[in-house]
Amino acid sequence: MKINPIRWALHWQIFFALLLALVLGCSILPSLEPTAAAKVEQICNFLGQLFMNALKMLIVPLIVASIISGVMHLGANKGVGRMSLKTFLYYSLSGAAAILVGLILVNVIGPGRVDSETATALLGQASTTAENEGLLSKVEGRNSSDLFDIFLRMFPSNIVDAAADNGKLLGVITFSILFGAFIGVLPPNLRKAQTDFWDSTQVVMLKLTNFIIRFVPIGVIGLVTPVLYHAPFGDLLGAIALFFLTVLLALVFHIVINLGLALRLLGKVNPYTHFRQMTPVLLTAFSTASSSATLPLTIETVEQRANVSKKTCAFTLPLGATVNMDGTALYECVVVLFIAQLYAATGQVALDLGQQLLVVLLALMTSIGVAGIPAASLVAIAVILPAVGLPVEAIGVVWITDRLLDMCRTTVNVFSDTVGAVVIAKSEGEQPYAPTVKS
Repeated sequence: MKINPIRWALHWQIFFALLLALVLGCSILPSLEPTAAAKVEQICNFLGQLFMNALKMLIVPLIVASIISGVMHLGANKGVGRMSLKTFLYYSLSGAAAILVGLILVNVIGPGRVDSETATALLGQASTTAENEGLLSKVEGRNSSDLFDIFLRMFPSNIVDAAADNGKLLGVITFSILFGAFIGVLPPNLRKAQTDFWDSTQVVMLKLTNFIIRFVPIGVIGLVTPVLYHAPFGDLLGAIALFFLTVLLALVFHIVINLGLALRLLGKVNPYTHFRQMTPVLLTAFSTASSSATLPLTIETVEQRANVSKKTCAFTLPLGATVNMDGTALYECVVVLFIAQLYAATGQVALDLGQQLLVVLLALMTSIGVAGIPAASLVAIAVILPAVGLPVEAIGVVWITDRLLDMCRTTVNVFSDTVGAVVIAKSEGEQPYAPTVKS
């Protein structure tokens, strides 16, 4: 007698893995002896790192195969330019909308408007903690000149070195776009050979992705359990807790209102339907805190569940995972204005409207320009703070919440990528979510 085991949908598997990680990290591990807890944590770290390595292994070959395949099927250089313009326009507008939400909420809620003693204590602690010394080493020497590095990273001197460094994926993307575009000028016989090769390569990469995605629940447990075990929930009090809630509220507002309207008005899609179908992607993005690591699942899910064509997914999603950072841009704006409010509470002059608009502009530019750099949000904030007359050392104020908020803002980043794919697909004459949607 053949037994058919019950198979849960992927999003339910991931959700159950998150619940298990919550129980392990917040209940079981704290109750164990330190030695036993350390061993369990070591196992979790191993499983999480193994899963992340497997995902990162796919990133470069998947990006190259997907973009080249997508661009060469656009047909002509005009098609590439048209889709590029639409893609960057969406990224710019969605990023600006996210930053404005953060700007408004941080001014309305005012998490940094505390008494002078509290503000002085928070700022003093930020500049003296041991953790902040390591934090500052990551952003040492960063300034506004780093914004120009984006153009250099678009054209790396060595594409192999760029492929080996996840911080230089923008160069790999630029090369892939150009390579795919110039396949179109080959003679028919050579063009067919290239088309067959890259199409088959993309199919292989997606099949390999399907295999690795089966292990997402195990990876989620390994990644999230140590984070929850060390999460400083007891320290999130007062101004820091209000800052934390301000960022969360702004991120939720951007997803529900801004991106929801984009889906409804531009994509002609029910926002709830899209959110429900993207649940596996969002849960994975939350767990990994990495847009790039989530990219293989993002491409597969948007193509299969949202019925967006391969060429649109292949062009928009790898680019979005590198440069479209709505949640990061929003976070940068809120952090800088929160720190400014703390300094204003100590008697220093508050930022005027012009300086706040400068923060908005710099947050938008840095979210694109430094997104590929490790500790990207820290680098971006280190660029913005001196531009408005605030010390870089103040970053340490929000360091305690950074890991948890990183998971949240990455989820927003990835969701915005999927919305962009649907919107651009609709503008290209496609019909997302038609005729049927797989549950």
